[in-house]
Amino acid sequence: MNMMSEAAVEKALDQKMNDASYKMIGKDVSVYYGEKRALFDVNLNVRENTVTALIGPSGCGKSTFLRCLNRMNDTIENCRVTGRITLDTDDIYDQNIDVVELRARVGMVFQKPNPFPKSIYENISYGPRIHGLARNKADMDQIVEASLQRAGLWTEVKDRLHESGTGLSGGQQQRLCIARAVAVSPEVILMDEPCSALDPIATAKVEELIHELRANYTIVIVTHSMQQAARVSQRTAMFHLGQLVEENDTDKMFTNPDDQRTQDYIMGRFG
Repeated sequence: MNMMSEAAVEKALDQKMNDASYKMIGKDVSVYYGEKRALFDVNLNVRENTVTALIGPSGCGKSTFLRCLNRMNDTIENCRVTGRITLDTDDIYDQNIDVVELRARVGMVFQKPNPFPKSIYENISYGPRIHGLARNKADMDQIVEASLQRAGLWTEVKDRLHESGTGLSGGQQQRLCIARAVAVSPEVILMDEPCSALDPIATAKVEELIHELRANYTIVIVTHSMQQAARVSQRTAMFHLGQLVEENDTDKMFTNPDDQRTQDYIMGRFG
């Protein structure tokens, strides 16, 4: 039997890493809120069609970094971001970048479900309408149905499309928000603790949906749940005190992390 040497295995792994297709690249990303520094020179690459989980204790910078990826931090007064983040080859902090278009390419699902106080149909159609993605009502109907199908919600709401989205259950509202993000055909979906307000059954549905969406989208998820990170992601990045501690395959991070801080956090010694 032809066994590869350890050096050959390492070389193959290095080559695989070099061949990895990165959708977003963050280089030396730092964030300041006034004089306070919240992120310190973070270098993190997000792989295409992969779920990357950001973990770490409260206040460690994981949500701050996530918001850098579609410039949500722009909405916070006195917030300043330095370094460089690219989406494909586009520097997303370039002054010529259209932020509205960026947020269509990099959609976001928040911690608490936040459907618009409009009908289910209008929740989905709003984005495609302002971005001019539908030529007529038939096109829009198709986008709405396809988006709800992708979010695993179509069969539950197809006879209630003109009822208010706020009348849905919490889990359904969160899947409606995911459908709303998907409706504008994003390339990346950011999720900031999307299941923290949901019960276990609704959480399982959203996690199943994340698995299915990975075939078509790149996903970055912030989660406080170690079990969730282990279930849904292929890559995991550990943050602590505003620094990226390490990033690796999820299996390795949870069984044999390189940094003692990761080990201690996963074992529940702090957090």
